Amino acid sequence: MPGSAPILRLLITLMHIEPPIWRRVLVPTDMNLARLHDVIQAAMGWQEYHLHEFQIGDRRYGVPDPAFEDPDFKVYHDANFKLDAVLGRGIERFIYTYDFGDNWQHDIVIEQQLPSDASKTYPTFMAGERRCPPEDVGGVSGFYEFLDAISDPAHEDHKHMLEWAGGRY
Repeated sequence: MPGSAPILRLLITLMHIEPPIWRRVLVPTDMNLARLHDVIQAAMGWQEYHLHEFQIGDRRYGVPDPAFEDPDFKVYHDANFKLDAVLGRGIERFIYTYDFGDNWQHDIVIEQQLPSDASKTYPTFMAGERRCPPEDVGGVSGFYEFLDAISDPAHEDHKHMLEWAGGRY
């Protein structure tokens, strides 16, 4: 999406995992959080099977569900809040949670604001390390169990876990 909005360099790190799984992306400041969710899904390798939420300051943003509305736990619509509003509040770090069952929390750091380059298209993936856990692996503990199983051919679940992950990981 070429344009003239300033660009943010974001560092997205999956929390509670060592060694870190991270991605660095460039996104325009006029991008809303719903679109940022799409960028994170693509950059991390998630498949968008589950709900998500951003926690920015004392507010939560996602896709509100009237059936689960709670006045003490208000969720604002992520399509109505843009990254430039995050900057306007002086916030440089926030949390993105994907899959409330597995509870994948991502630390998002606004590393730098840059001028837009008309010759480039945004969002842009810059760098990253390590593969994202498979969907529905069972959270952090399930991911470590998965890694143990696939790294040891003698493990009783080795073959099953490799097949479950599509024969590769």
